Amino acid sequence: MITTARRNTELWGLILVSLIFYAGTAIVRATQAGFFSFLPINAVTLLFAFLIAHLFLRYGAREADSLLFPICAYLATLGLIELRSLENPSAETQQLWFLIGISLIVLIGFFIRRPANLSEYKYIAGTIGILLLLSPIFFGAVRGGSKLWLIVGGYSFQPAELAKIFLVVFLAAYLSEKKEVLATGRRRFIGLYWPHIRHFGPLILTWFLSLAILVLERDLGSSLIFFSLFLILLYIATGRVAYVFVGIFLFLLGATSAYYLFSHVAVRVNVWLNPLPADISGSSYQVAQSLFSLAAGGLSGVGLGAGLLGRQISMPAVHTDFIFSALGEELGLAGSAAVVLGYVFFLAKGFQISLSAKNDFSKLLAAGLTTVIGVQVFVIIGGIIKLIPMTGVTLPFISYGGSSMISNFIIVGLLMAISRQNHEYSS
Repeated sequence: MITTARRNTELWGLILVSLIFYAGTAIVRATQAGFFSFLPINAVTLLFAFLIAHLFLRYGAREADSLLFPICAYLATLGLIELRSLENPSAETQQLWFLIGISLIVLIGFFIRRPANLSEYKYIAGTIGILLLLSPIFFGAVRGGSKLWLIVGGYSFQPAELAKIFLVVFLAAYLSEKKEVLATGRRRFIGLYWPHIRHFGPLILTWFLSLAILVLERDLGSSLIFFSLFLILLYIATGRVAYVFVGIFLFLLGATSAYYLFSHVAVRVNVWLNPLPADISGSSYQVAQSLFSLAAGGLSGVGLGAGLLGRQISMPAVHTDFIFSALGEELGLAGSAAVVLGYVFFLAKGFQISLSAKNDFSKLLAAGLTTVIGVQVFVIIGGIIKLIPMTGVTLPFISYGGSSMISNFIIVGLLMAISRQNHEYSS
């Protein structure tokens, strides 16, 4: 009875998301073309995909969490609506990636019945993750000043998006095995118990690896996400604040050194400190236009399809790095808050699944997967509102990008698999 109610909640959530997509695309079409389309074919296609996926989950993964799928579908739907509002030709491709992502949730639900077993492949996962993370150094193509992309058969993808999943599996398995050793500390200094100096080795190694990504790939975003992920998981596993202090010190040391040694880092920081110079046509152009668009949106926005960013105002990266700015212009502060609230619900569910896990690996795996999404959201939205320097990562589920969409839906599938495993252990 409980599992039926859970799946009914998912069904009604997906129907609501379909109505949002229908209304959004209809409004965009009416604004741009001047007439109302009663039955957009894209909305029907998406609803059909939702219903098929729901039926598979209802009978193949009944105990899985019922809110994660509707939440991520809601966020991805907002991205699709905004891409159509921007009249971006990639909107159709993004919907295809969305449909593939939905199918991945179903496949993971059927074939990964015991996520805890992934710990047995930790070294394979770690090796694959590091190879993917570092592969652009040797084989990558440069776009927008960063060396992030691999091109295979005419198609490009960001290996760092998939690398983060493999690295979370490895880190969760490693820390679940070594947490007691890493948490040992008898020396007390400035009110904290400090582990033996040799236990700081993995943290320093991760720091060096993140610096290599920053220097050789010019990828500030992946470097920050990777180091933050390890530091947060290390703290969750051990509870030692000393690691956090050392991690923050290493971060500040690396960031300061990078500012003085590498021009591309200095440019990002200088734009952050002074985003509105007298002449905004230089390196501050995109950031300045982003801030103008957020301001123009006001409380309720200018309306879907009526924004200037990406149309009358040229912005090459509006559909990737700055899509939150476009949403803020058209939906205003209220719509931006609705986007952020969607991520808050996602993070709450992810950490709830982590707390309910019955073994250390599953706890850390769920926490790590949730942390990856949370850090990425903080980095990109924080950069857009000028809380931190802009790093150039994609906004999960919303920004255009096939590799990003696929990896994020794999994360959702794994979290749902862990939630089902938690329910089976408790029943």
